[in-house]
Amino acid sequence: MTSQIIYKGALRTEATHLQSNTIIETDAPTDNQGKGERFSPTDLLATSLGNCMLTIMGIKARDMQISLEGTKVDITKIMKTEPRRVGGIKVDFHFPVTLKLNDKEKEILQKAALTCPVAKSIHPDIEQDVTFNWS
Repeated sequence: MTSQIIYKGALRTEATHLQSNTIIETDAPTDNQGKGERFSPTDLLATSLGNCMLTIMGIKARDMQISLEGTKVDITKIMKTEPRRVGGIKVDFHFPVTLKLNDKEKEILQKAALTCPVAKSIHPDIEQDVTFNWS
């Protein structure tokens, strides 16, 4: 097993990652009867895309002896109705101004991000709008 989830009541869950025992709590969002005090499950879906992209870029960058430390990713989740679902995820990368890469290095890192496992697992109906801001 990867994780175990317990319903805590009041639209909150607690997920435990079994290998590390780290815990993530979720709440229903305020626009769906929740308190919005934690990530919602759909927030985690959208955030997972950015996490995966940055992790795969980090692996490739390490192989290329490039440091991506300090890189930030802004995630915007776009919800749809009828049925209620994630319709799009906007991913904005912001690289440190000190990071100096040539066009080939940028292309390799961008391809790594765009082909990460989460990006390839998300249904094609969910638009992935990715911007790389190289400063």
